[in-house]
Amino acid sequence: MAIQEIRLFGDPVLVTPASKVVDFDKELRTLVADLIDTMMDSPGAGLAAPQIGVPLRVFTWYVDDQLGHLVNPTLTLSKEMQEGDEGCLSFPEIRYETPRAMRAVAEGFNMHGEPISVDGSEFLARALQHETDHLDGIVFIDRLSKSDRKAAMKEIRNAEWFAAAQDQGLNPTIKVSPHTLFGRGN
Repeated sequence: MAIQEIRLFGDPVLVTPASKVVDFDKELRTLVADLIDTMMDSPGAGLAAPQIGVPLRVFTWYVDDQLGHLVNPTLTLSKEMQEGDEGCLSFPEIRYETPRAMRAVAEGFNMHGEPISVDGSEFLARALQHETDHLDGIVFIDRLSKSDRKAAMKEIRNAEWFAAAQDQGLNPTIKVSPHTLFGRGN
């Protein structure tokens, strides 16, 4: 359909919880197509609707040659954890070790309103969690330890893309995740 502009850290849409999708219509199918086109062009492993300025609970992913999308997702997470390098299209060139559950089961709907379930481990689990966080207004640096978050913020403040966002009046909002971190982070 169309490649959209990716919103960068500092844009309020990234830290605002998204609304539940209630209409499974042509407009939703266009949104999913735009998310896929934008994600594949970036390229990224996932993209949530708020990242293109649409505050709806929809995301796409492309992991291990598997392309998918999910509407109104809920997650069930394993207690087993993984550490791994994580970045985000809304934070260009910023990557940090981020704790995530080793396995995630995401349940929701496809763009036609049919129920689906995605069972992911390792990288797919990480992508499902990362994108669902976006729908809850949580960005990946919210999941970092206090010292890593401080280092990330310093790196962000020194980034050219962040200076350009501030010139447009976009200032970051940092918040602590309301989700359990299984004793990690904060």
